[in-house]
Amino acid sequence: MMNEPSRPQLVGEHPSIVALRELVARVGRSQASTVLIYGETGTGKSLVARMLHAQSNRAGREFIDINCAAIPAQLLESELFGHERGSFTGAVSRKEGLIEAANGGTVFLDEVRELDPVMQSKILTLLDTRRFRRVGAVRPISVDARFIAATNKILLSEVKAGKFREDLYYRLQVIAINIPPLRERGDDIFLLVSNALAKYNAQYGSHFRRLDPEVERIFRAYRWPGNVRELENLLERICLLEEGDCIRPDHLPARILRDVARPTGALDDPAALPVAFNGHGASEPAQDYHVATARFQRALIEQTLASCRQNFGSTAERLGLSRHALRHQMMKLGLLAPPAGSGEEGA
Repeated sequence: MMNEPSRPQLVGEHPSIVALRELVARVGRSQASTVLIYGETGTGKSLVARMLHAQSNRAGREFIDINCAAIPAQLLESELFGHERGSFTGAVSRKEGLIEAANGGTVFLDEVRELDPVMQSKILTLLDTRRFRRVGAVRPISVDARFIAATNKILLSEVKAGKFREDLYYRLQVIAINIPPLRERGDDIFLLVSNALAKYNAQYGSHFRRLDPEVERIFRAYRWPGNVRELENLLERICLLEEGDCIRPDHLPARILRDVARPTGALDDPAALPVAFNGHGASEPAQDYHVATARFQRALIEQTLASCRQNFGSTAERLGLSRHALRHQMMKLGLLAPPAGSGEEGA
């Protein structure tokens, strides 16, 4: 007996994700003909579309995923609606389009805002009449399908800018679903890390089981512009290229370290800052500007070195400096002795 394929799952226990799963279940079981999914790049719009399909009475039929931004505009009509033989140069036979193939199932129009005005008009007609014509055909074809669209932009803004048809916007947004970005999901990030590591450890034979406390702090502080997709891509790269059972700061790309750009405690704990910068009216008066600045620079470099386990290259990347610039600054601050005979002073 064959096992049924597992349903797509939205991982997370944050209240926004719990509410989203409940909404998807209700909408999936409903007879709503069109759904519009909003979400930043990488939040899981395709996953939510597949969940809607899997929880509907169309689950046993086709789910057709169409990326409107990936198909050249001059080919999109033929890809969606098909064509008749001889309807254009190269049309040597009749071709069934993606919309026709989805009959009885679900059509997912990803990046729907990328449709040009002509295709917007044709999609509007399709949604209104549930009929379309192949390119070069005379007779229309009827289709029974649910249409789900997705966008990473607020479509109403596109409507106001004249880039998207207002009537199509309202036709698509019978039900709107918003997916929260990863940075607003709290500790869900660590559930996602656990799931991804289990998958990629099995795939690549790696053994990562935990995150260094500093990496946990970085993951909380980073804004994750690529959201869940960015996180999973990062973890896959680490499992493929790195070794060990703990993900450390030096496993992370420089762009993430630069974005977070502060060592543990340096800004979160005022007591960790030089007195002149602690902002709490400490009994010791602020020092001369240049002396206080040097104190802060020394503390910043020392704490970053400690968090990077004295790895000089990682420290330079974290601070956004070249290795040469960091070495020069450390010699200037008396943290590193100059090379013999260089003539440079240490302070």
